Parts: sequence; C-alpha cells; structure tokens
Amino acid sequence: MMKTVHMAVYDTFADWEVGHVTAHVNRALWQREPGTWRVLTVGASSEPVTSAGGMRVVPDVVLGELSPADSAMLILPGSDTWEAGALAAFGHKAREFLAAGVPVAGICGATFGLATEGLLDARPHTSNDPNYLGMSGYSGSEYYLREPAVADSDLITATGTRPVEFARAVLARLGVYEPHVLDAWYALYGHNDPQGFYTLAEYEQRRAVPEAAAR
Repeated sequence: MMKTVHMAVYDTFADWEVGHVTAHVNRALWQREPGTWRVLTVGASSEPVTSAGGMRVVPDVVLGELSPADSAMLILPGSDTWEAGALAAFGHKAREFLAAGVPVAGICGATFGLATEGLLDARPHTSNDPNYLGMSGYSGSEYYLREPAVADSDLITATGTRPVEFARAVLARLGVYEPHVLDAWYALYGHNDPQGFYTLAEYEQRRAVPEAAAR
C-alpha cells in the first residue's frame, strides 16, 4: 500500500531545506519497504509556485482538499513569507494534522508559523534562534531546545541550517529505514563518513541476494 508524505510548496520555499527528505522518501534504495513511499506537493491553489532556488513547481494537491487521513506526514519548509503571516492556512492545516494524530515536520521559517498557530506553546521544539521565534509572540519559550532538530511525538522542528538532521528526524518518525540503516545514512550524509556508504551498499547487496534466488 502506497504511503504518501505531503510537502507544502509556496513562493520562496527553501528547496535546500527539504531536499534530503524528499529525495530519500521517494528513493526506494535502502528502504525497509522499497517502493511504498512517495512525496506529493501541496499548494494553497493549483497555480505554480517558485522556490527560493528558482525552481517552478506545480502543486499535486490543493491545501483545502488535503485530509490527514490521506497522509503519513505534512512537511513545511521555510520561506520568506512565514513571518508576514501569509502562510497561516498551512499553520491551520498543521493543527488539523496534529489533532488527527498525523505527524507534522517544520523547518526554519515554518517553525515561526507553528509558533504563531500556538503549536509550540507546550511542547519541546527548536528553531533558528529563540529570539527569532520569540517575535511570533508565542508563550512556549521555556520549551525551546538549542538542538539542530527536535522530535516531540508527532511534531518535528528544526533550524534551517541543518537539513540533514531534519531529514534524519523525519525518516526516523516515518520508519522509512531500519534503525541501523538510518545510522549509516546519517554517518554518510551528516558526517561525510565513507563507512556509512559501505554499510548501506552491503545492506542493499545482502537484500538483493535472496531476491535474486527467488527469481
């Protein structure tokens, strides 16, 4: 059964913050259940948007039609417009997802939107800086953690400068990889440790042997 992760897209969304997540959710290699995951993009409308990197994206799904029951997670990247309140509808949708027990992951400016929505008032979280998040007027500063990424049950938050740690938290919450495979993945992408690559290659090779024998 296909499992769908929905990623929000809007003008100036920070494509580099979610690149590791989208690539490795969509890519069957090393996954616990290869071929069962996909990423669909969600826009406020069906009109194309342009990322901060100049990439033109046509949303797969319109936000108003998205139901938590159809999703495994909602991912919210940063953008230049969260602080202005222009993306409040995505914050409202995050509240709907969390109320339904479906995970939400926000990075960089999206954490500002989550704070504005009141979703960080009573749970551990992080962001780019506590003072930055404080400008939202939220009341959860005592729960702020100076960590690259924080996972609290169904909510993941991260600073915009650590997309690999954000991806690791998302992949762990979804269970895309077996734990030791995720450790190897992070060794490779988080620490540039070549042993991580060899561990991943060995894992894939071992898995391919019984599959070949079965054919």
